[in-house]
Amino acid sequence: MSFFTRQTVAPGLALNLDLFRLAALRASNVDVVTFGQYMRPTKRHMKVDRYVEPAEFGRWKQVAEDMGFLYVASGPLVRSSYKVS
Repeated sequence: MSFFTRQTVAPGLALNLDLFRLAALRASNVDVVTFGQYMRPTKRHMKVDRYVEPAEFGRWKQVAEDMGFLYVASGPLVRSSYKVS
């Protein structure tokens, strides 16, 4: 049986994504990474820290692909369950 590991990153959730953290995911053998804009589901949840520009999602996609992730999905509407099968 083989399986893939996946990690979702939600920019806009007061998380500072940097190369070091992304490299640590890859070094931990994470195969798939998704980047999607955090959206506050209700007023009881954490507030959106910032809205990420589409170009920034494109940059993180390229960086992750260059690091060797097997699959990268990156965009404001990408969700943690994106293309899960």
